Amino acid sequence: MPKIVTVEEMKAIEKAADAAGLTYDQMMENAGLAIADAIRRRQPAISGKRVVVLVGTGNNGGDGLVAVDHLAEAGAQVAAYLVKPRDDTDPHLARVKSRGALIAVAADDQRARVLHNVLGSADIVVDAVLGTGAKLPLEGPAKGVLGTAKKAIAARGQRPYIVAVDCPSGLDCDTGDLADETIFADLTVTLAAAKPGHFRMPGAAAIGELSVADIGIPANQKLLAKIPLEVATPSELRTWLPDRPLDAHKGTFGRVIIVAGSVNFPGAAALAGLGAYRIGAGLVTLATPSSLQVLIAPRLPEATWILLPHELGAISAAAVDVLRREFSNADAFLLGPGFGQDPATATFLDQLLFGRQDMHRPRIGFIHQQEQASSDPSALPPCVVDADGLKLLASLPDWPSRLPAPSVLTPHPGEMAVLTGEDIEAVQADRVKTAAKWAKTWGHVVVLKGAFTVVAEPEGKVSLNPIATPALARAGTGDVLAGAIVGLMGQGVDAYRSAVLGAYLQGRAGQLAAVSVGSEASVLAGDVAEGLPAAIAGLVSGRPWG
Repeated sequence: MPKIVTVEEMKAIEKAADAAGLTYDQMMENAGLAIADAIRRRQPAISGKRVVVLVGTGNNGGDGLVAVDHLAEAGAQVAAYLVKPRDDTDPHLARVKSRGALIAVAADDQRARVLHNVLGSADIVVDAVLGTGAKLPLEGPAKGVLGTAKKAIAARGQRPYIVAVDCPSGLDCDTGDLADETIFADLTVTLAAAKPGHFRMPGAAAIGELSVADIGIPANQKLLAKIPLEVATPSELRTWLPDRPLDAHKGTFGRVIIVAGSVNFPGAAALAGLGAYRIGAGLVTLATPSSLQVLIAPRLPEATWILLPHELGAISAAAVDVLRREFSNADAFLLGPGFGQDPATATFLDQLLFGRQDMHRPRIGFIHQQEQASSDPSALPPCVVDADGLKLLASLPDWPSRLPAPSVLTPHPGEMAVLTGEDIEAVQADRVKTAAKWAKTWGHVVVLKGAFTVVAEPEGKVSLNPIATPALARAGTGDVLAGAIVGLMGQGVDAYRSAVLGAYLQGRAGQLAAVSVGSEASVLAGDVAEGLPAAIAGLVSGRPWG
């Protein structure tokens, strides 16, 4: 998967590539061709379309010129608007000139009439003014050209398709800070690797679709390969989906047990179960307080059941014996959705993971021996812990050692704050660093939920989900995600890949659900679960939107 690198890391990577024989000129040529190809894939009828490139003074401008030269070769009508004059010997500008393209320079354009004219009729605008090294606030001619261009585009009745080279001009690619003059892109073609600012607000809102272009730097280049942070991409995730052989039966795709629900949160178990089934699990067993079955069963008739003892609708310690007899037949299990924080459920979790005894219960015979053996975390199936299960874990001493390793922990920022003892602001200040630090400390996979969900494994690899959508800002969507992750684990996908793949598919399902119901504001968690099949189909086909 493509890496995510800082501006300074990218400079060092390019310098090393140049020293190894891949010259800067070759990288620019490769970049321009990759940008043109990305545009043609999304705008296939390019012949005759009017393309305007806004050209800065540096390499970013050169990349843009090479790109539009390739588009002109494909039949596009090209115009180049230069922030400052470029040297007449510039070979990339000469190529565009040789196509008979209109070339204009900002300093010669009184009242920006040419800029207004070309942008007023453009079908595609390529923003190649400022690259990844730009710092804020903007100054000089670049500020003026971008500000004028942004107003001219906003004044149009129909917005052109806007493509940013590496990043929208005015985005700080390390921090995500954004200039007022920045033109929001429909597509950002970033070169060789993504940048942190692509995934940090407010700048992330200006990116549009993000495409990482290959400019010839090999993935095994020493500096690039050692970067632990990567962005999940459909082309890679597609290969992680479990096979679906023709001679399969339900056992082929695993049995998962979902321990969830309480009288106050009965729907959590149903949503998690639906997520697990829709992601492809063969058999989903809901382990819930017995009083909830009548409420949940109509929602998910395909589930099987483990009816758990409870105290006033909250799972009680007596449920431990029931569950342990079932775990030998489970491929993975999920703890936590809808638990609530009743003391009875806290005792249940303590006894399940630690094997500690309730002094009021007899400790005799086979059950006593089984409980002692089950205090070993290796006796438990692969595990996902979510929601209130995480909050209850935080109160137990040495809890990371009692979970089968590696388990998957799926906190939102508030739950992460409870687990770590940090405040939410500290958790959110550097989400990647937070997830990576605690995954290593705890020895488990951490899924730090939110816009651009972060998934970190104990060995140091970190993946950023490229999706952020308000369609997921609804109660219950986390239950669907937890169910999807455990459903993948039940099918034999390892913990880290299950988390990365589950987060991507849930995010795409949320986007598809918003299209289906007509509004991001109207998406319910059940809609997200029902969107998983289309998300999987899009991943398999290579066409995420069908």
